[in-house]
Order: sequence, then structure tokens, then C-alpha cells
Amino acid sequence: QLQLVESGGGLVQPGGSLRISCAASGSTLDLYTIGWFRQVPGKEREGIGCISSSGLTGNYVDSVKGRFTISGDNANNTVYLRMNSLKPEDTAVYYCAAQWAPYSSFCSVLDADNYKYWGQGIQVTVSS
Repeated sequence: QLQLVESGGGLVQPGGSLRISCAASGSTLDLYTIGWFRQVPGKEREGIGCISSSGLTGNYVDSVKGRFTISGDNANNTVYLRMNSLKPEDTAVYYCAAQWAPYSSFCSVLDADNYKYWGQGIQVTVSS
């Protein structure tokens, strides 16, 4: 059973950077598509980006494209979300999630129900 644990959230000033880690246990992440989602209280969960199991494809929503980058470290069985040029509207609880998809070069966060495994979430606050 795959388990995911996020770390690295916190408070950052507008314009700053932060990296969130998503560490996996119970299986290897290179067999899964990894998606990143975020949620603000009172709003629906939003998919913001993903990386395919092959590591060859990354997709991002327009609101974070060019600022956020997802990368994988197979040696440490960890996926990272690097966030640059952070804005107050990026404040949310961030979740990593995994979808079983070995040897795939495709990923999407359009349907969160496709992701079976979820981390516990971690708070990111962008404020001066």
C-alpha cells in the first residue's frame, strides 16, 4: 500500500520561494503519476500540476505555469513541488496524490477521482 507524506510547507513572503516534498513508502513512485492539488477553505480542491511516471511529462494549470515545477527523485522515492514567485493567492493546503500508471508519459489533474492515494496535506501561507 502506497503512503505519501508531505513536508516543507510554511509561511513565506510574497515573491518568495518554497519547496514541498512528497515522500513515498510502500511502493516506488516511478510506477505512479503524481499530481499536486491545493484547497482553500470554502473552495473546491484545485489540481495544479502533475508529472508522469516516466518523468518525461509535466503539466500545469495556467495560474502556476512558469512559477511552479514538479520533479522526481527516484533514489529517494520523493517528488518535489518547487514554487517560485509566490503570491498571496497561492495560500492553501497542498496535497500530493498518486495514480497507478506504470511506464506512462501522460498525466492530468482534471479529475482528482483518478488519484487513489493521497498525502495528509500541508499548509502554505504567502503573506507579508
